[in-house]
Parts: sequence; C-alpha cells; structure tokens
Amino acid sequence: MIFFYVRHGDPVYHPDSLTPKGEREAEAIGKRLAMYGVDEIYTSTSNRAILTAKPTCELLHKTHTELEFCHESLAYKEFSGDSNGVRRWVCELEEYKNLFVSPEMRKMDKEWYEHPALASTGIKAGWKRISDAADEFFASLGYEHIREENRYRVVEGTDENKRVALFAHEGFGLIFLSALLDIPYPMISTHFHIRTTGLTAIEFKHESGFSVPKVFTHSNDAHLYKEGLPLGRNYYKGNIIF
Repeated sequence: MIFFYVRHGDPVYHPDSLTPKGEREAEAIGKRLAMYGVDEIYTSTSNRAILTAKPTCELLHKTHTELEFCHESLAYKEFSGDSNGVRRWVCELEEYKNLFVSPEMRKMDKEWYEHPALASTGIKAGWKRISDAADEFFASLGYEHIREENRYRVVEGTDENKRVALFAHEGFGLIFLSALLDIPYPMISTHFHIRTTGLTAIEFKHESGFSVPKVFTHSNDAHLYKEGLPLGRNYYKGNIIF
C-alpha cells in the first residue's frame, strides 16, 4: 500500500475554510494525486480538509470518508499550553522545545508522555486517543500495528497495490505520523514541518506477512512548483528558497 498524508491548503481558521490561494493549492494536489491514482480518500471532519480533498475526489470520481479523530481542534486541546495568556502547541513553547530535544527526554523513548513536566497537560490522554484511533484506522486497511515490534502485521488478502489518501492538518499530523511510524512525538514535532498541501508518501511493503512503513517523501510540494504557485513564507530565509 502507498499511504498519502496531505495537509489542507492555505487556511482561513475562522470560519474554517480555505483562502483563494488555498483553493489553488487544493487543485494542484488534486491533479497530482489524480495522476498517481487513489483508491480510497479520507479527510478530517474539518471543512478546510474536506475542501482540500474536493478536487481530488472530483477528478477521480470518488467520495471521501470523514474521520472525526483527525480533527485538529481535538488534538489542539490535548497538545497545547498557555504562554503569556496565549494558547499554543506545546512543541512551540520554549520550555517544551528545550525539553523535547534534551537527552533526558530522548532516553524515555516510547514512554516520552510519562515525563513529569507533561503531567499538567492533556498529552498522555491525547496520545492514547490518537494512537489507538490510528491503529484502528490502519487495521481497517489491513495492517495491524504491533507497537512492541515497530511494525505491522499484514492481514491476509490485503491488496499491496492499494493507494490511500488522508487529508488533515499539521498539528494533528505530527502526532499521527509519530504514532504511525513509531517515532516519539518530541522528535517528530521538533524536527519536521508539514507545509500547506505538503504530500507525505509512505510505503507499506509486504514482507513475509509483515510491513515496516517507509517514508518516500515528506511534505513534498512539487505540485505547487508545477502550477507556479507561491511557496509560502515558511520557505524564505533571506535570499534562500528552501
């Protein structure tokens, strides 16, 4: 199986929608995925994710399935904290940024959410909610997660050539990818970014009844280059375009 994870297009958060630029981005990723071919399309229940998936659904004559557990507002409540009266993702707060890259946290590995500094947050409960839901989702696709072995058991009869796309968010996505890939969230959240309509492609190759997901590309924006669309402020540092 090839699994595509796509962040929504350039957003309007209130109300939940896309900017005109975001609509163009959605059209661009739709053309790209239509070229690849997708068998099943899923979205978060957020309108901006649904709107981003719309061109893909139209081009491939598919309907989407909405997944409530992917809605970013739920993850945000669990994985955010206060900074001078402003609520932000914990991975954006200085105290947690420093903690997440510390040797102390790295040693905790898969038990990272047990760190005492996180006890006042909703992270432990949020992690269990999302990781359990992610495992249930992949089991429905034919891949049963064996967390202690960092791999998946392939259900007999699962189509190795199936292609599945999920349109969702960045904040939720970093947690979701952590759960999917068995990489601790502190490492994912401090070292990875997902740009608007960034495409992450992950192969689930079948090997003797098991599969270890392998990332082929992360937050790739080739479709935006192809359509001549702006790359966004996150790509500009001085005169260098990343």
